[in-house]
Amino acid sequence: MLYLHDVWVNWFEGEENGYNVCQFYEWRKDDRIELLDQVPLLKIDAILFNYIENDLSELPQQLLNDIFQKAFLRKNHERIQLDYCCVVSDGTGIMAIDTIGYNIPIRKSRLIPRQEQLVYEMLENQETLFYSFHDLSSLKNFHILSPEPELMRGLTRKERQLKQLLFMALDQLKSSQNVAEVRYWYTEWCPEKYLEIQQLQFDDVWKMLFEATKIGWSNKHEQFCENIIKGQPFFEKLWEMEHGPKVN
Repeated sequence: MLYLHDVWVNWFEGEENGYNVCQFYEWRKDDRIELLDQVPLLKIDAILFNYIENDLSELPQQLLNDIFQKAFLRKNHERIQLDYCCVVSDGTGIMAIDTIGYNIPIRKSRLIPRQEQLVYEMLENQETLFYSFHDLSSLKNFHILSPEPELMRGLTRKERQLKQLLFMALDQLKSSQNVAEVRYWYTEWCPEKYLEIQQLQFDDVWKMLFEATKIGWSNKHEQFCENIIKGQPFFEKLWEMEHGPKVN
């Protein structure tokens, strides 16, 4: 088995979508970076890699058996054994995973560029390992709280976080079933449609608002997001984490 040593990881917990596991250039000073003293390196097929990167489903049992207690975390000069932790790659994508003792990839991390280059070099002449597993990725159901990757493509970490915050606010708006409120917010987004909006029922207005705001990210999106979350402490806290305390 191949091993990497002295691997810096920035764990993102409970992320089912790979776009939320940030690349090295998006890591922040206040992220919690850890050092893996030793970690197994596996070359796997692209289907399994996509399944691991973009889902939170059970890992193949044989893979878990192969990596059991072979990784070590270095912390305060201690060497701490990890049950199920490894770095996987299909020859293109690379990801570190840690199940924290379960059988799903609870924690995921990208690697720093120097380690990524080392992975490519180590795996260049390695045979791909094929593990038997039940691929459910084709059945994955994207929704407003777990947006499809296309809606996040090309956005920065901050923009992705704010867009997901906007989607959370829109989801809450949908659950309110308040037709006056949803008409108000769609008019805020698209004031030239005021007269048309006043004639529409709740479901139609909400769907049009979601369709209008789901593509891309702009200053208009950001201002709209700031306005729609005002007065909601939980959402305001999430905003401040990305943007600083600007909500009045």
